[in-house]
Formats: sequence, C-alpha cells, structure tokens
Amino acid sequence: MAIKIEGKALAKRIRENLKITCDELKKKGIFPKLAVIMVGDHAASKVYVKSKSKACNEIGIEYEEYMLEEHITQQELNNLIKKLNHTKEVHGILLQSPLPQHLDINQAFKAISYQKDVDGFTPSSVGKLVMGGDTFISCTPYGIMKMFEEYHIDLTGKEVVIIGRSNIVGKPLAQCCLAKNATVTICHSRTQDLKEHTKRADILVAAIGKEKFVTKDMVKEGAVVIDVGINRKQDGKIVGDVDYKEVETVASYITPVPGGVGPMTIAMLMHNVIKAATEQNNENSIF
Repeated sequence: MAIKIEGKALAKRIRENLKITCDELKKKGIFPKLAVIMVGDHAASKVYVKSKSKACNEIGIEYEEYMLEEHITQQELNNLIKKLNHTKEVHGILLQSPLPQHLDINQAFKAISYQKDVDGFTPSSVGKLVMGGDTFISCTPYGIMKMFEEYHIDLTGKEVVIIGRSNIVGKPLAQCCLAKNATVTICHSRTQDLKEHTKRADILVAAIGKEKFVTKDMVKEGAVVIDVGINRKQDGKIVGDVDYKEVETVASYITPVPGGVGPMTIAMLMHNVIKAATEQNNENSIF
C-alpha cells in the first residue's frame, strides 16, 4: 500500500514559516502585498481567488483584488497590469485564468513585470527556468518539487512521465525534473500507446483534468504517483485524474485529491510573494 504524500500538512508548515518571515519584514517597514486580477464571472476562479485571499490573511500578506468586467479590452487589461508594475507597494501580480476568449492571456503575461511575476508565467521567468537561473517557479510544479524533497524522493536517473503539456504544469515541471537529473517524457492527447509510456515511469504525474483517468494497469509497481487533477463530480465531490483506491495498491507514494498538490500550489504562491517583497527591497534573500 502506497505512502500518502500529505500535501496539506506540508503546506501548513511552509505557511507557518512564511508568517515568521513576513513578520520580520514588517518590522523593517516592508509589507508584502499581492494584487490579484480576475476578469469575468467564473465560478471556479472565484473559489481559487478566495483560497488565495485566505492564505494571504493567515500569513500577513496584504491582498488586493481587481474584479474586471468580462467585456474589458486587451488594452484596458494591459494598462492595469502596467499600473500595478509601477505601484511600489504591490510586490506580486497574479492574473487569474481562464480569461474570456477575446483576451490574449500570453500578451497579458508579457505585460507583467518579471520582478512581480509570482506565478512564474512571464517569458523571462520561463526562460530563466530553462537556463537554470534563479527565478519564480510556477507554483504547482514548485509545490510538487517540494513534496519530492520532503519525502526524500530522489529524481536522479529516474524515469518521469508527465501526462499533460500545459504551460502551467507540464512544461515547467519537466524543466524542474530535468534540473534534478531525471529523464523526462511529456505525454499528451496525441501520444500513441500512452500506457506503454506510463508503465515505464518511476514517477508518474497526471495533469490533464480527466476524472480517474489513470488506472492501476497504467502504473508500474512501486511508482511514485502525483495527481494534479481537480475534477468536480455532479454530487460536488472533488476527485483527481488518478483512480486513487486502485492505484494506491501498486504505487510506493501517492498524492490524495483533495489535500495533496492543491494546498502546496497556494503555499508556493505565498512563498513567491514573500520572495518578491524581499528582493524588491534589496533584503538578503533567504530563498
């Protein structure tokens, strides 16, 4: 039976340490602040934004929301981002996705100042990640790497298979794993013989948004299984991309949904805000 990777408990410890750091910055007159931009009335986004607000309040990070009308123009969105770039009191800018179809999210990300890119989505952040430089790492991949570290899961020489090639999880996570000397395969909707790839994986990451997609017969005995999926069933219950009850019988480690990757994503966002505030004020970074 697999060991459950307790993301919720680890995230709690990280937030407790961040609160200490935040309090120390405030004593020096530095008040970490996150600005969140949300466009339109998207139910799931509202839930995510609320959880980020709660985490900020818990740690002591100042929080500001910009709720924009769905019909806003690209120029108006970019102008708000540029204004926040030049607002000294704001240390981190987060643009909540998805955006309405008429808006180009990549263009909006490009408008965010690298120093305030706490989501790790700007071209500068992504480029530095690929080059192995110090940068803001996308929060979900960063949280996964922290879980590997906490549970002493060594990636050196391991076969890592990631199902999903998104800019938010799949691609940046692949770079993080490469930096730890893993051999990485990214699978996606056009991949042929998917099971052939997943059965080779020492570490299997599911990030596609399909309920219980990964089944026991797709997993190698003793594999580490990371479930990034968040799928809401008709009864309101949240389930992952992995059939947890089946797969835990063959895996060595497994993340639950909820309580696994999700809390770590928010914890690492908070980490990035504190890092941004520290670096923008020329403090010696502890990160």
